[in-house]
Amino acid sequence: MSETLVIQLRDGAAPQWLVCDEDGRITVNAMSGTLEQAGPMAASRRVAVIVPASDALVTDSDAPAKGAAKLAQVVPYALEERVADEIENLHFAIGERAENGRVPVTVVARARLDAWLAELRAAGLNPSALYSEAALVPAMPGQLIALLEDDTVTLRAADAPPLVMPVLSLTDAFDMVLATQQSPVEGLEPAPLGLLLYAGHDEWRAHEQTVDALRDRFTGVKVQLLPAGSLAVLAPAAAGGDAVNLLQGAYAIASPLERGWRAWRMAAVLAATLLCLHIGARFFELSRLGRQEASLDSGIEDAFRAAMPGQQNANNAKRRVAQRLAEIRGGGGSGALLSALSALATARTAAPSATVEGLTYRNGTLDLQINAPDAASLDAIGQQLRAAQWSADILGGSANGDSYRGRLQVRKAGA
Repeated sequence: MSETLVIQLRDGAAPQWLVCDEDGRITVNAMSGTLEQAGPMAASRRVAVIVPASDALVTDSDAPAKGAAKLAQVVPYALEERVADEIENLHFAIGERAENGRVPVTVVARARLDAWLAELRAAGLNPSALYSEAALVPAMPGQLIALLEDDTVTLRAADAPPLVMPVLSLTDAFDMVLATQQSPVEGLEPAPLGLLLYAGHDEWRAHEQTVDALRDRFTGVKVQLLPAGSLAVLAPAAAGGDAVNLLQGAYAIASPLERGWRAWRMAAVLAATLLCLHIGARFFELSRLGRQEASLDSGIEDAFRAAMPGQQNANNAKRRVAQRLAEIRGGGGSGALLSALSALATARTAAPSATVEGLTYRNGTLDLQINAPDAASLDAIGQQLRAAQWSADILGGSANGDSYRGRLQVRKAGA
């Protein structure tokens, strides 16, 4: 925002305003009217407001505290003897510590500040800064600057806070300021000051003789008349933000980012809450699945060890069990056993009274213990198996009373 709308509030008179660029040059000349009339000019411009010097005390403090927060606590009590009202009813605006170690302070009644802000906002104006007239009076080394306007005189010497007094005490005001320029040590007095006086036409005519009586106390006196008032003199400093802004602390103006955050704060809180709930739910779900996975792994290990005795390492259990089943089936497993038993059942028709007392099956070979009426019956069973393309060998036998007990080994022919 390169331009600033500077509005001057005046006691008993209509407000004035003008526009300055970022270098303090006036781009729109001063005009006067109601605050509502100034409102349209605030669009796309920073708004700075100048308040009467008589309503705000501009002073300084030597409080040693460091940091804005600490100064805000200490300064009101350090200045308690300089203010007439209770400090609870006053607003203390604090500036940057100067090279001489003192901190500039502007004090205003909270009720007065609230009234100004209410009046401005009612007119649609949202100022970013409020300055006292006295704080905007220029300061020049070697010069005493005086602003004579209406019934008030403001005097400012370099490296000192301004003095605001009623114009009826004009001579006393000059005496008080010049007294601060004297040194208690003879020979170390500062150089005499020059005087630059800003005044309206009426004020100069009323007090010209008083000022002329003081000429011999200055190295020179220069008078600059202000036909349109003091706004043109004060506005450049207001546009540059060179004074203590009253809008701080509880009266600080939120930045656009802060205002945006306030508008979206509830939505952001709700979104953050939903995100936390979602993360919590996902974490709970992952924990539950992790426990199920651990339970399944334990079950797989138990089943693996039951299916494959002697195997303690259950890594890749599924693949290893499938591989073992393939080996069994490929090497004459359950399918070959069933075929051999089926062939045996058919071969028993040659000796129906023969009974199988026991059998074992290993690596595609079926060993049978058969109880038959005689050796010929056992041989007949073997012949039937051989006729069905099975290899059948009688490995031995012996008579047992009126029966014959023999051992028959059966495998697939060619195996």
